[in-house]
Amino acid sequence: MDPVELTRALLRCNSVTPRDGGAQAVLVDVLEAAGFVVQRLRFGEIENFFAERVGAGRHLCFAGHTDVVPPGHGWGHDPFGAEEIEGIVYGRGAVDMKGGIAAFVAAALSTPGHVSLLITGDEEGEAKDGTVRVLEWLAARGRMPDFCVVGEPTCRARLGDVVKIGRRGSLNARITVTGRQGHAAYPHLADNAVHRILPLLQELSGTRLDEGTEAFEPSSLQITTVDVGNEVTNVIPGQVSARLNIRFNELHSGASLSAWLERRIGAHCPGARLEVSVSGESFRSRPGEGLAALLAAIEAETGESPEQNTGGGTSDARFIARYCPVAEFGLVGATMHKVDEAVAVADLHRLSAIYARFIKGFCS
Repeated sequence: MDPVELTRALLRCNSVTPRDGGAQAVLVDVLEAAGFVVQRLRFGEIENFFAERVGAGRHLCFAGHTDVVPPGHGWGHDPFGAEEIEGIVYGRGAVDMKGGIAAFVAAALSTPGHVSLLITGDEEGEAKDGTVRVLEWLAARGRMPDFCVVGEPTCRARLGDVVKIGRRGSLNARITVTGRQGHAAYPHLADNAVHRILPLLQELSGTRLDEGTEAFEPSSLQITTVDVGNEVTNVIPGQVSARLNIRFNELHSGASLSAWLERRIGAHCPGARLEVSVSGESFRSRPGEGLAALLAAIEAETGESPEQNTGGGTSDARFIARYCPVAEFGLVGATMHKVDEAVAVADLHRLSAIYARFIKGFCS
């Protein structure tokens, strides 16, 4: 199986979340023809599948997503045309992460071992009916792998330079402060909600949550929007809503940060409403045979000794970490989510070789 041609076949599928666009059928046909047993799993409007080839040794799972973000405007190439020009393949999802999936499928087809694939169409969306639901399905049937690699584009500049061994948690919060609307010329008859929330926001934005840890960079709180819906200049706003995001390390949890926000709000804006959603807790993969086999395969094929870090945003690895050891490794992510997203043909072949060596090293 040629990982380049499989990548191009996937790129021709317009699979902007939550649409599948035929992408998973491309993979299912290839895998079933190679002897994998495929279970298609539709939850809500999301297409997912789990494919497994039982073999000797430990069970290695590859997790990935066929959905992509919208292409936007300004492309010099058809975002779903899969053009190959001078050793570069262009298309939405080339590195995030159809190229990674194709590289792993090609490796799995050429390398014996107990291998499975957990493929979702919901990673770029709400992530409610994708990997989470498939993991629940697997757990109920006692089919959890011994190790999982997520094929996200982890590399910074060269294939093999970064492996993700964890991720920070992510908390989103909305704070709503209610005052009393009034005329700007008569402030004594009003209670300006913006004036009430400003000291709170100043304290939150000026607080250094921690200094980081050995594995994680410092936690970060960012105020993302402040809204009053006020279209005129002579009305004192009676309500204001602010949103913020906290990317947090292992020193915190969603619950501890929620409690901290409650205390700060109580000190500055008693009676304000706080709404919190936590899309994932922080996690870190400990050293083990799976990670060791992955690092060894990368070094053998590229000569790189990968940096192990926990930077970046969230990924579906945050769900997998609840069930089994997990790490992330894939292509160079310099063009992900950008106009003219692209992958080098040479990198697709090298990544497939890394995955093949990894399968052999872990499953044997």
